[in-house]
Amino acid sequence: MNKTLSLLLLCATILPAAAPVLVHGHRGARSSRPENTIPAFEFAIQAGADVLELDVAVTKDNVLVVSHDPKMNLEICQGPPGPVIIRQMTLEELRRWDCGSKKNKAFPDQVPVPGARVPTLDEVLGLANRGAFHFNIETKSFPKNPEYTPPPEEFARLMAAAIRKHKLEARSIVQSFDYRTLHAMRKIAPEIRLSALEMNRTVSFVELAKEAGAGIVSPHFKLVTPEKVAEAHRAGLQVVPWTANTAAEWDRLIAAGVDAIITDDPAGLIAHLKKRGLR
Repeated sequence: MNKTLSLLLLCATILPAAAPVLVHGHRGARSSRPENTIPAFEFAIQAGADVLELDVAVTKDNVLVVSHDPKMNLEICQGPPGPVIIRQMTLEELRRWDCGSKKNKAFPDQVPVPGARVPTLDEVLGLANRGAFHFNIETKSFPKNPEYTPPPEEFARLMAAAIRKHKLEARSIVQSFDYRTLHAMRKIAPEIRLSALEMNRTVSFVELAKEAGAGIVSPHFKLVTPEKVAEAHRAGLQVVPWTANTAAEWDRLIAAGVDAIITDDPAGLIAHLKKRGLR
């Protein structure tokens, strides 16, 4: 064995292996099943997603339910006449809506599931016994539209209670664009990880984390650069961008050194990582 090969083998035994890029199934797996429904989360679990990413709204009777939009999205859901703002409906009223029959035109491979309803957060957290995956839960809070949600402190209290009910503190992340809910969560449940979402500001990820009081930064994937990721890692932060759906986007984020990727196509990303020998 020559000296160069010996040195390479020695380095391989000393240097730690690169951390794997984790896969977050965005709204479950909306490229394959209706978003934020139990079938979407079940699909993501079966595909091997490391984390289920989901959004939470609050009904009139203070039940946490899984929906990206504060109003029922008529492009993907259908229901009876009456209120469409979730905060103005009771859970019983919300259950009358079908969010599985209409195919999302943005995802040609999505398979409709007629009759799929808006699940409660409690129902989604109830899937925890099907694997070791984690949950990345977004508080859909709107400072300019306070009528859509309870106050940040109340939202955080409801969220912490739901997570603790299922004893999932160590398996849960709470993320938000409304950092008021993250600061409230930090006070109520400091044991739960927090993630700062960002759509378009080009400030450093370290600044975002400080502003939100979070240990994870979740920017739009186009905001990610290797330099920003490296700075975040030096500060002890994790970087989890959203929502990348193509091989080119995945490869750019992998090269930048991100910790995880939020994607509508968790099965596709997992296959891509395996093909590259990264999973």
